[in-house]
Amino acid sequence: MNTIFKIATAAMVAGGLTWAAWTLTRPPYAGQVGIAYGDALAPLRQQDIAFHIWYPADPGGREVMVGGNGVFHGTPAGRGAPHAQGRFPLIVLSHGAGGNAGQFGWIASELAGAGFVVVLPNHPGSTSGNASAAEALRIWERPQDVTAVLDEIMRNPQDYAYIDPDRIGVLGFSAGGYTALALAGARVDPARLSAFCDDGGRGMSDCDFFARFGVDLHSMDLSPAGQVLRDPRISFAVVVDPGIVETLTPQSLRAIDLPLLVVNLGDEDRVPAPVHARALSEAVPRALYRLVPDATHFSFLAECKPNGPSILEAEGEPDPLCADAGGRSRADIHAELVTAITAFVAAQAGIAPRHRDGV
Repeated sequence: MNTIFKIATAAMVAGGLTWAAWTLTRPPYAGQVGIAYGDALAPLRQQDIAFHIWYPADPGGREVMVGGNGVFHGTPAGRGAPHAQGRFPLIVLSHGAGGNAGQFGWIASELAGAGFVVVLPNHPGSTSGNASAAEALRIWERPQDVTAVLDEIMRNPQDYAYIDPDRIGVLGFSAGGYTALALAGARVDPARLSAFCDDGGRGMSDCDFFARFGVDLHSMDLSPAGQVLRDPRISFAVVVDPGIVETLTPQSLRAIDLPLLVVNLGDEDRVPAPVHARALSEAVPRALYRLVPDATHFSFLAECKPNGPSILEAEGEPDPLCADAGGRSRADIHAELVTAITAFVAAQAGIAPRHRDGV
């Protein structure tokens, strides 16, 4: 839980407000994107996975801001907004290591507005406020989180009647990109994963993070990373700056049989090697590759507030989470990403994107 959320919660408790009562104080919602929350038991972890649900909605409910804090802008949505008529394709969005579901409201709301249900699980052990170097390396747990969430949805069709179970895709960023690839059939070579930091971070901070907390990849049992984690319910995928691409086996990439959009953020010669995915896209038979110029690895995060960089610096954050490559604003980069990703997933799901004005 982020500090600002804790402060707000404490203030509500001190004032005698429950979360439900606080929601009722919010203004009525007049938009077309709803927000709800759920959880699913992950058998491997023996704990629940919390997830956000963005969905096409009719006006109603109360307007809330999802995911905002002192650093990042949040995204408005309708809490309790009525579901739009129909059944909609589902996209599961997997965040990167140290991220969280709330950071991606900017694209989840756009996809929901276009006619998709978007589910964003928080991955234990690699979520903001609940992350550790050792847990982040247990990458094989992340795809199984998504499978657990899909199991929960499929077991309870009465609660998710607005989801079409035959049209499911996955979207992943960074470590979430690996997660999406694993769900599509990619498999890690544990020996390559053990050697991942032998040549340093090569433009990424992961290896510094592991070293700072005394984690030696060669001393860990990473053999579970080599298992097949394909979920056959996934029929298309989008990966943005996918993590640990050098550890994936060529044979497993060649065997991926679903449509895949691969996106790298930035000019090609500046994309860090651990996430540079052109070679991956050339190995997957049905993959499309796209570069987004003027971006950095962190351009996929929410837009930053003016004081965001100084707050991060004061907190000792080593990564430039608010920095883009120059030439364009993050809002413009997001607009390009929304257009490209929405067009791809709409084509795979066989729908014409639903417009916010209902046309």
